[in-house]
Parts: sequence; structure tokens; C-alpha cells
Amino acid sequence: MRLIGKLIVAAVVAGVAVQFIRPRISHPPVTAELQVPEDVRAILKRSCYNCHSNETRLSWFDQPVPVYWMVARDVRRARRRLNFSEMGKLPAAQQRGALFEAVNQVRLGAMPLPSYRMAHPESVITAEKLAVLEKYLAPFGDSGTAPDAVARPVETVTRLGMPQLGAGRVSIRTIAAAPNGLAFFPGYQMWKPVSTTDRGDNHTLRLILGNNVAVKAIAEKKVMPWPDGAAFAKVAWEAVPDGDGGLTAGKFIQVEFMVKDASRYASTAGWGFGRWRGMDLKPYGKDAQFAGECVGCHRPVKGNDYVYSLPVERGGQ
Repeated sequence: MRLIGKLIVAAVVAGVAVQFIRPRISHPPVTAELQVPEDVRAILKRSCYNCHSNETRLSWFDQPVPVYWMVARDVRRARRRLNFSEMGKLPAAQQRGALFEAVNQVRLGAMPLPSYRMAHPESVITAEKLAVLEKYLAPFGDSGTAPDAVARPVETVTRLGMPQLGAGRVSIRTIAAAPNGLAFFPGYQMWKPVSTTDRGDNHTLRLILGNNVAVKAIAEKKVMPWPDGAAFAKVAWEAVPDGDGGLTAGKFIQVEFMVKDASRYASTAGWGFGRWRGMDLKPYGKDAQFAGECVGCHRPVKGNDYVYSLPVERGGQ
């Protein structure tokens, strides 16, 4: 019994001691808060700011170790991914784009994190609150345009405005790889259309193309998971009203690639990501860590092997 008593005392002492091992959660000044209407800000403050801002306020049950350790880790990660206290320094289009991605995570049930929602029920974004956020970003996602208007890029992919490789200032030799080493795919224009999407928040049309490996996997219905070598290109243009109530593709904005290689890209969910912007195809990202943004955006569709766009069904196939 003495031994048991000593063990209990030692456990209590150790439990008290570890309470003093507390990674600091900093509270930097709010330098450039996201500028949104007050009703939108109120929703974000209640549901998101505790992790995604410099104004973190912990509940009493977040304070004891080891819970505190997990909270401190999650706050650091959340601020790196999205910080509403510093978003105001970004261009207006980037602010809306970041908020669009955040709201999309809410729509898909990925945010707030399920574990966080269980302990913090006040963070739940109800359907009514979600409607407020979507109204601010309206038109949100599907713009309500006629199906043929969104599909027009598929029919005209070979003549839409894209960088012409080998002509003028753009040549294959001058296109730098993405910071993570992913090389540009010069023949992506010849890949097969897989799907189309439009972003109402930033007024863009997107065409998703798949290489031969991806198209074969679609035909054989072997996409869970996608095989190594499958690659997708997502081409974005400005969405321009066509005068008939629809949209057509305007100026080329960027092309993004995601390539499946479960071994090489194990640290980014088995996919290599890259983005090239503008007619000079400048790689996006300061270093290889940029791919973390891509994984975070695609995490809500982890069950689809991180692929958002489902193949377009044609002719009953």
C-alpha cells in the first residue's frame, strides 16, 4: 500500500509539474484585419477567431495540460493557414479568395474541426449563418448561368487565350519549375476535358483537363484512389458576360497542376501541386511550403482522394 501511495503522490506531482510546461500562444497586435460587414465579422469572430486570428481567447477547459499543448499547436497551424488579423494587407481579390476557400471548408463540414466543435459548440456555423457568409460572397460557387455557358471553354479550349509556348517571350526552356520541384507540363492543352467549374466570388471560369493516365482511370472507374501518374490541369480565365445571360472566357489567369505520386509526394497527401500565373507563366510560391495551402484546400475531399472535380458523365457512360 505504501508503494501505491508513493506512486499516486508521484503522479500528482508530475501532473502539477507539467502544467508549467506551456508553449506560449502569442497575441501580436491586429495590424490589418479583414474588412467585411459587421454581420459577417460577428460570425467569423464567434466561430473562427479563436484559432484564425491574433485575438485567441481560451476557455477554462483549454488551459490544463495536455489539452493546452494541442490547442497551442492548432492555433499556430491555423494562423499560418489563415489569419483574419492580417488578411487586410492582401489585395481585395486575394482577401475574397481566401474567405471563399474558408467558407467552402465550412460548407463541406471540414471547418470548424469536428473535435473543436464538440468542445466548443458556439463555433458551429448554422445554415442561417452560412447563408449570410455566402450572400456576402455572392454569387457563391455556382453562378446560376446556363450549363452551356459554363461548358463553352470545353468546346473552345484550343482557341482560348493561353500562353503560346515557343512563341515570343514564353518558351519551354524559360518556364521555371514550381518551388517544390514540380515541372511544368507543356502539352497540357491537348489533355482531355474532365469537368468545368466557376468561381462566383472572383469571377473566373475553370476548365479541368486530365492526362491519359487520369482519363484511363476514369474509363475504368479506378479513381479511389487515383493511380500514380494521373495528372490534372485546372485552367482559369476571367468570366466575362456574353450579352445573352451567360458567361464566356476572357483573359487567361493561371494554370494549376496536381500530379499523383504517392511515394514522391507523401508529405502532401500523395499529390504534387504547382501553379503558374499570367501569360509569362510565373511559378507561384516562395518555397516548397506553398503546397501546404493546396493540401489544406483539398482536405475536405480527402474521401475522394483529395480531388474536387468529379468526371463529367457523357452519353450514359
